Amino acid sequence: MRISTAPARGVVNIGVLAHVDAGKTSLTERLLFDTGAIDRLGSVDAGTTRTDTGAIERRRGITIRSAVASFTVDGLQVNLIDTPGHGDFVAEVERALGVLDGAVLVVSAVEGVQARTRVLMKSLRRLALPTLLFVNKTDRAGADGTAVLADVRARLTPRVVPMGTVRDIGTPAARTVPASFGDPAFRERVAEALAEDDAWVLGELVDGRVPPVERLRKGLAEHTARGLLHPLYFGSALSGDGVGALVDGIARWLPPARGSAAAPPAGSVFAVQRGATGEKTAYLRLFSGSLGRRERITLHRRESDGGRSEHTGRLTALDVVGAPPGAAGRLLPGGIAAVRGLPAVRVGDRLGTPPGGEADGPHFAPPGLEAVVRPVRPQDAPAVHAALTALADQDPLIGTRALPDGAGTAVLLYGEVQKEVVAATLREEFGVAAVFEESRPVFLERPAGCGTAYEGIDRHRTPAFWATIGLRVEAGRAGSGTVFRRETELGAIPLAFDRAVEETARRTLLQGLHGWPVTDVVVTLTHSGYASPVSTGTDFRRLTPLVLMRALAEAGTRVHEPCHAYELELPGDCLGAVTGVLAEHGAHVRDTVPAGDAWLVTGVVAARHVAALELRLPGLTRGEALWWSAPAGDRPLPGRPPVRERTDGNPLDRAAYLRHVGRA
Repeated sequence: MRISTAPARGVVNIGVLAHVDAGKTSLTERLLFDTGAIDRLGSVDAGTTRTDTGAIERRRGITIRSAVASFTVDGLQVNLIDTPGHGDFVAEVERALGVLDGAVLVVSAVEGVQARTRVLMKSLRRLALPTLLFVNKTDRAGADGTAVLADVRARLTPRVVPMGTVRDIGTPAARTVPASFGDPAFRERVAEALAEDDAWVLGELVDGRVPPVERLRKGLAEHTARGLLHPLYFGSALSGDGVGALVDGIARWLPPARGSAAAPPAGSVFAVQRGATGEKTAYLRLFSGSLGRRERITLHRRESDGGRSEHTGRLTALDVVGAPPGAAGRLLPGGIAAVRGLPAVRVGDRLGTPPGGEADGPHFAPPGLEAVVRPVRPQDAPAVHAALTALADQDPLIGTRALPDGAGTAVLLYGEVQKEVVAATLREEFGVAAVFEESRPVFLERPAGCGTAYEGIDRHRTPAFWATIGLRVEAGRAGSGTVFRRETELGAIPLAFDRAVEETARRTLLQGLHGWPVTDVVVTLTHSGYASPVSTGTDFRRLTPLVLMRALAEAGTRVHEPCHAYELELPGDCLGAVTGVLAEHGAHVRDTVPAGDAWLVTGVVAARHVAALELRLPGLTRGEALWWSAPAGDRPLPGRPPVRERTDGNPLDRAAYLRHVGRA
């Protein structure tokens, strides 16, 4: 292992990813300890790990929020981003992948390739992210190097290059034997792997020659950087065996960050933490440009409804990861810094435009579940709502909405584990106890046609809205969210009134005709007017919901239910029973193909049935089924559409809405 205390000559940002319990956090601790970044080895069981910063993470033994640590090896600064392993925190993983230069995917030598391992590998391959594999737990009973290597090649990727072997695997005496380019057999294996994509190497092998060592080293580095090959290491995070070879591989095979300091600043916020005083600390990865303290920056955001927004702030603190404490350095391309002074910052915010990426960042499928949260003590209702709102700042895909008449707060979630974590966070970090009702699916509405509505200034109407608004509602393209357009002349109304109409329209569409969010919709402002000096922004904010919902009612909506794409691997003799259960839960089977002695079933199922299927499958397959699913669009909901209680006073009922507005 090549440890260095010299200033880093480059930076590489890597993520450690794995299925739950494969040893990801233990490996992170071992990397930091063995490279001298920490002086004491933390333990998941003892709750003393560095990267699991929350008490809940330590107690449950799972990583929830992305954390970052740093070490230096051979003059290369390695920023280690420890990402969640549980499927309920998929949005955290996806956002973290967007700021990485490479990854280490952990596989258990005992359990082999697991469902979540395959999900993560698919994401890594989709992004062509340079990835090393680490087969962990080689000193555990039941570990089998040959079987797990075959498993990796069959179910993850055949393009792996084992960088060593293990003696006495499956025993406490297990020791890795690193591969050497001095070994002719190893050189030939590397050359054969490179020949898949390198015509020159293939020609050399056909002529009976093995390319020289330096050519093989260069080729392996280039192919790994392109995501074509994956060096694979064996070892044990607990004993430290094999970790030195992995560290050497990180420095040798993963490409350092690139970017021009002379270009405009561009970066991405991948984690936000809130301190005891409520101040936010955001973790920003910079792709280009440079940043220093007291500089003013503008962050861009893509909202859940598809709209774009931005906010500006001045950096009151900028602590570069890996820099000496108190150092007043600048953040340079490839670096990560903890920044403060951005009160409105949220995970996923973008600074400028990263190379090859949109300024507003990727769009994630929203959570498909909603649970109503009520305080154990009624007087804690405001505190519970405030705490949930604060948590939504850390993960903007955890949406919240206050229910009418103090009936509680509804929170959007990805799964039941996430619900447990939020409940524990409320209790332990905010000091409030809450009860979560049974989760229910969150449906969507889409316009079925086109509708228009208009209301002008009528001073004789009670109450009088000193505003003129005309709106047209129609279906937008799939995946477009909410699009707001104007047919009125620019300057027909003051800019503040125009913004009030658009902002209110977007907020109103969070509850459609049946109470569900409306998506893939185009709203066009067709008429506008005001009466100076009596018109105010409040007139436009209060009138917009009435006009918009009339137009939406004329257009009509269809309710859609969120779906998951699934992959299911099961023993061959269980196919009949399992397909029957899939049909019982309304799952669509897209394909059924043999996979050795097993079957691989793929398809689509409604999100509301996923939890039930996950509970039933182990009993039907002797615990041998491997299930994976992820949000994947939606489909029309048959039958009578379900209705969700409204929190906006119901603009479809003018009298009820006006009473609500009056109370507000």
